[in-house]
Amino acid sequence: MAEELPRLHIVVPVFNESGNLPRLFASFGNLHSQFADRLKTEFILVDDGSTDGTADAARGLTDGLPLTILTHETNLGPGRAFSSAFEHLSNTLTDEDWVATMEGDNTSRHELLAQMLTRSGEGYDVVLASPYMYGGGITNAPTHRVLLSHIANGFAKEFLGCHGLITVSSFFRLYRGSALRTLMNRYGSGIIESSGFECMLEMVMKMVHLKMAVSEVPMVLDTSARVGKSKMKLLRTIRGYLGLYRKRRRWSAA
Repeated sequence: MAEELPRLHIVVPVFNESGNLPRLFASFGNLHSQFADRLKTEFILVDDGSTDGTADAARGLTDGLPLTILTHETNLGPGRAFSSAFEHLSNTLTDEDWVATMEGDNTSRHELLAQMLTRSGEGYDVVLASPYMYGGGITNAPTHRVLLSHIANGFAKEFLGCHGLITVSSFFRLYRGSALRTLMNRYGSGIIESSGFECMLEMVMKMVHLKMAVSEVPMVLDTSARVGKSKMKLLRTIRGYLGLYRKRRRWSAA
């Protein structure tokens, strides 16, 4: 009997992203074909309370792709969306599997996933896509998003102990199944407590506490590929970052 291939779960939270779905699903199709000989690729879309028909549009674009759609009746935020996806995976994820998380607005450079898998093969538990590494960059991005990213990175290093990492707020990441299972065993199947965009920094803090091996690859973040505006709210996200400071000791002692 042929040995079953390990699975690559690609998790994408979406909120009113119907205009971005055709390009996103084209990328899904490319990834599914690219890794067909070595990974069983599966896609998990978390519709976080969309009101523009995002879930129905996604069902019409599957074209045979292995797609699971998880639905929130109301908008709960990206942290809750990722948490729902991780809880969904908790009973079936194996140490040999992989989990990639991405933006739903096409700002993640999906073609970098092969490089991230190669980097993980060098022994890293998690690989982050970084626009701040040499070779990366940010183009066509709103000033507030760039500013907030800089604030998050500085805050993480100075106050939260996340030294040595260049980017801590990007959604685009690759986790070994064993690393995600370790996080689940320590912090619960949903892993994430934060509801907003600060959830990515929360994940980094927990990985640092567990002394996981984390690497980065350069990525050019180009928001011109996105239809519509960023869903990030500046003041709400800053408040979320400050909330992480209050929780850090509890997570390190968990």
